[in-house]
Amino acid sequence: MRSVVRLVFALVLLVLPGITAAQEDVPTAPVAVDGTTLFRVRGVSSYPADARAEAIATRIVEVADDSSVVAETIAAVAIPSGGARRISAGPHLIMHVVEADAALEGVALDALAAAHVQRIYQAVTSYRAARSPSAIRGAALRTLIATFVLIGSLALLFWLGRRVDRRIRQRLDARIHTVGIQSFEVVRAEQIRTALRSVLLGLRAIILITAALVYAGFVLSTWPSTRALAHDVKGFSLGPLQTIGNGVVANIPRLLFLAVLYVVIRIMLRLIRLFFDAVERGTVELNNFDREWSQPTYKIVRLAVVGFGLVVAYPYIPGSDSAAFKGVSLFVGVMFSLGSSTAIANIVAGYMMTYRRAFKVGDRIQIDDTIGEVSETRLQVTHLRTIKNEEVIVPNSHILGSSVVNYTSLARQRGLILHTEVGIGYETPWRQVEAMLVEAADRVPGLAPAPRPFVLLKRLGDFAVVYELNLYCQDVSQMMATYSAMHRQILDVFNEYGVQIMTPAYEGDPAEPKIVPRQNWYTAPAVPFEAVTGPRP
Repeated sequence: MRSVVRLVFALVLLVLPGITAAQEDVPTAPVAVDGTTLFRVRGVSSYPADARAEAIATRIVEVADDSSVVAETIAAVAIPSGGARRISAGPHLIMHVVEADAALEGVALDALAAAHVQRIYQAVTSYRAARSPSAIRGAALRTLIATFVLIGSLALLFWLGRRVDRRIRQRLDARIHTVGIQSFEVVRAEQIRTALRSVLLGLRAIILITAALVYAGFVLSTWPSTRALAHDVKGFSLGPLQTIGNGVVANIPRLLFLAVLYVVIRIMLRLIRLFFDAVERGTVELNNFDREWSQPTYKIVRLAVVGFGLVVAYPYIPGSDSAAFKGVSLFVGVMFSLGSSTAIANIVAGYMMTYRRAFKVGDRIQIDDTIGEVSETRLQVTHLRTIKNEEVIVPNSHILGSSVVNYTSLARQRGLILHTEVGIGYETPWRQVEAMLVEAADRVPGLAPAPRPFVLLKRLGDFAVVYELNLYCQDVSQMMATYSAMHRQILDVFNEYGVQIMTPAYEGDPAEPKIVPRQNWYTAPAVPFEAVTGPRP
């Protein structure tokens, strides 16, 4: 007998946890009236718990809305077939309580039915009391008072905000000073003031949102038809805050590490920026390091420091080990790699041109057929301003693959050599031609006395000898104007000496040389050249 009892007891111990777990896994739904949960009910596959709870709540509201139904008539009656209790209010059915409901609650069937009757009775009486004329007047009065309190609170908040802002400007602005290391400014005073004002603005916004949520929750809970919404307001306002709070508390060590790392990286970037600014100003000199390299080098070092900080911070970011975070990171990486190939090529080309000393801002250069002054250099493009005051934007990758002519880089030392060619017949002595070309160069205004212009005899053509006049221009920005003045003087000098400049198409020597006599130089509407440019040097 004892062996049988022990066997039964062991079986009970083995089966009981499974039964308890099965009971806990049974889905239930709350029966709620005016936002107040009365009790929970279970369901079956053909009649889910949500549908059963909604049907019971609807019947309770119908009974409460029917003034002919006396609340004291709500009672539980045993069904003749047994195994269930019928709760009704007079002829109105409210719900059935079965043995499965009692087993789920762990109480007797009659006890559960009596408890449900009591909760339904309280719900009906509360429902009717909340909708009585006196209760409606009280709700309206409380809503009006709450509205006035909210308006007064907002007015007081804005008044206090202006007072606090004025007090900060009067007392704190004079006490806030720049934080620096010797001559390096780590944090400027204006940044501290801006941060303090941002903190106060954030606190003001939090107070405004809190006041609005409190007002909405109070007003919604005052009216019986919106009490359920009041619970929703509390849920969507406090629920996220509770979740965030729990997450913050759980990740305090990680957040502290990220905060310290952020401060360290910011200070490092600030010090690096100050160092390269000093290099750019010439305060700090580095051997074989141009000042123009300071800002590009700072950008490269900044990118390296930020990348190092992200690598160190990644494992400490809350949720970084989740599959969603990894998926988003992979997606961003793929999109960046697919969509930024051209941008990265331009950036790399921009840095390569910077360190190759190809040009700098202010230089006059020629890229393909475009001649202009470099107005701005960016990581991806270079801006040129042409002599026609046009802005041309050239991708850096295109510049890297093209030949670049820099007119300014060597002109700072000895000047830029401007040259032009003329074709003169074989009957004119070359010594005379060279002398005339040098004389024309000497007449060009604005040229330095040294170095002297010179002439090259380029080639002996089929019909003419080709001479090249070369002169030094010190101001590259006046290159085109100097070319124009040089051509004018060449025409004048050759006309003065009666020497014809050969044309490209040649068929035979004319009876008279093709020159302009001096008396026809200023035929109307032309005016003497000296009247425009001043006396000839």
